Amino acid sequence: MVPADNALLAAGAGVVLCGPAAFVLGPWLMRRIPEPLLEEGDTKVPYADLAGPRAAYWCGALAAVSGGLLGWMLGISAVLPAWLLMAISGAVLGYIDARTRYLPSAIIWPSYAVVGVALIGASAGSEDWGALRRAVIAGVIGFVVFYVLWFVFPSGVGFGDVRLSGLLGLALGWLGWGEFISGLYGGFFLGALVGIALILARVMTRKQMVPFGPFMLIGALGGVLLGGPLEQLYVG
Repeated sequence: MVPADNALLAAGAGVVLCGPAAFVLGPWLMRRIPEPLLEEGDTKVPYADLAGPRAAYWCGALAAVSGGLLGWMLGISAVLPAWLLMAISGAVLGYIDARTRYLPSAIIWPSYAVVGVALIGASAGSEDWGALRRAVIAGVIGFVVFYVLWFVFPSGVGFGDVRLSGLLGLALGWLGWGEFISGLYGGFFLGALVGIALILARVMTRKQMVPFGPFMLIGALGGVLLGGPLEQLYVG
């Protein structure tokens, strides 16, 4: 991984901006987002019950680490604000999914709007409108592919994962096809491998569902860090 120009400054900004924002925003959202409609027999931890110091520290730490790594790779660039917003939203979503196995649409849909506006600003600032077009196409592809997976295998992929896939595809696609492919589908395979390992280790059964959102978010971060080099290695 080769750091971008002004990597140290951007990484510091990512830590300082994302960590405190997620620390405050995470519990605040958990107290206010509506509960999903559950199918008969299903149970979950109420979102409001998560909104304590543990959630604040976890969300803040995850966002700070992600923001620092993103700043290191992207530098002071036009697209950095969009990805710092992704780091904040992703930290909160990942924590909620890990604790409840639900990805609240009340956070995902507004994130589309906020990140989308930031990506429009990135294209305006860099005068790279092709990147915005690619981002939209990648977002649609990601959403459609995960929709098909949910339709075929609903016990393994939740519809919250479908919503999240479009958001991640949008942000990754702006960076490039290498970042999109390695980030979105790398997270899918990572989650599948961990799920299989947990089943083989008898930690969980086939009927249980591994929270998939955290793996998708880790994969997206890995796509930013490694997608470009992997694409160059493949085509080179």
